[in-house]
Amino acid sequence: MRELTVAKVYAKSLLELGDEHKIKLADELVRLTETINKSNQLENVLFMEVFTLEEKKAVFIEVAKKLELSQITTETIKFLIDEKRIGILPLIIKEVIVMDDERRGFIKGTIEGTQAQIDPVFKAKIEGFLKTKLGREPHLDYVQNNNLSAGYKVTVEDLQLDASLDNQLQQFKQSILGE
Repeated sequence: MRELTVAKVYAKSLLELGDEHKIKLADELVRLTETINKSNQLENVLFMEVFTLEEKKAVFIEVAKKLELSQITTETIKFLIDEKRIGILPLIIKEVIVMDDERRGFIKGTIEGTQAQIDPVFKAKIEGFLKTKLGREPHLDYVQNNNLSAGYKVTVEDLQLDASLDNQLQQFKQSILGE
């Protein structure tokens, strides 16, 4: 919980600095995340304790140059390495992306179902419903969930719409046992 609070403070500060200097830090951090995710070696160097702070910074500086990261992003991550807080970088990045999406009026979520793909018309109806209900533009990703018997689950932040057969059977069971 404490790490999440700290990550939110860093994220808010980064976004404010990015705004002041007209830099899209969220985009930079997404590129950095993609690079880290593609390279186990880079991930190991940055996040494992077996490497010295100097080794971590040297590798990161080279990556920052190749990705053409801004000085704000580069110095922030070097600071996290120096302060031995690099482990919260993924949380900071997640918070930056969430805050940036929120500022732009977007909201991200998932639709879970049993099929390999979702019907685009059905997805558009769900997005229209959520836009009306939440007042923001939803961006929903579809995820196949073989643990569902049938139906769909929609999760957007702390809102969950569960129209799955499993949920309906559970509610039916509760109504019978409750009487």
